[in-house]
Amino acid sequence: MRNQTARFLFVSAALAGALTFTMSSRPAMAVDFGSMAQKAAGSAQEKAKDTAKEKASEGIVKKLNAKLLAEGRKNQCNFKSDSDELEKGCDGKAKKLANTMIEVKKDLQAGGVGVFKFEVSGHTDSSGKADHNKELSGKRAAAIVKELVAKGVDEKDIISVGMGSEKPLVTPDNTDAKKKKNRRYEIQIRL
Repeated sequence: MRNQTARFLFVSAALAGALTFTMSSRPAMAVDFGSMAQKAAGSAQEKAKDTAKEKASEGIVKKLNAKLLAEGRKNQCNFKSDSDELEKGCDGKAKKLANTMIEVKKDLQAGGVGVFKFEVSGHTDSSGKADHNKELSGKRAAAIVKELVAKGVDEKDIISVGMGSEKPLVTPDNTDAKKKKNRRYEIQIRL
């Protein structure tokens, strides 16, 4: 035990001497710990601000997504059977929906959300083959996007996605009324 203690003291003394030699062979250097602490505190404050902005943005997006969903349900355009061709009576609905989207964009920008897309998702009922439904829902979503762009929504702000029958509102959709509810499009904000 004494041997180990002596060895430890010897090594410690040697390291201290090397450290003294190294320190004394260099010019004196001042370390400003106050400045370092300020930088660290500033960085922590910036992270906290970024987190607060992110949460505020999420809250804004959640509120506006609810608005878009409700407006989309009120202004559903119908399609001809097994087609992406719109039935008559869609013009006014598409205009109302486009106006809502333009307002939502302004609200997003005012809330500090600059990078986003409006995602128009097309949905079908469960009748027929899944791959056909997916393709049809994509074509219908694209048709709605075309209408919204024609009504003033900026083309670079909007995308379309075909969901097929993957996300039904009601299950099982074993009646005409339930199938009709599942045949729809929805608009949501994607960051």
